[in-house]
Amino acid sequence: MSEQQTVKRTKQGVVVSDKMDKTVVVAVEHLRRHRLYGRHIRRTHRFKAHDEANQCKLGDSVIIEEARPMSREKRWRVQKVLRSSFVADIDAVAGLPQETAEEASATEASE
Repeated sequence: MSEQQTVKRTKQGVVVSDKMDKTVVVAVEHLRRHRLYGRHIRRTHRFKAHDEANQCKLGDSVIIEEARPMSREKRWRVQKVLRSSFVADIDAVAGLPQETAEEASATEASE
């Protein structure tokens, strides 16, 4: 009686939604050739994946692996976050600290 290890399928994709608790939606793209014209066609499939620690954010590049069914549509688990997306703070992008922006508006109002 030898026990066989099953190899779980993995896919790489981008997180397109993280609004649910412990669940993310991952979009996986793949290219197919058109059967008649031979052109490459880009197809996207969306998978719901389990994210136990709620660590994935919108735009993250992740690897998901096959898992047991956890809900009606959730059959995948987040294995690893490859690249985390960074959303910059609006005040930092403007280049002005919060106090400087308030002082500038107060100066304009007094003139």
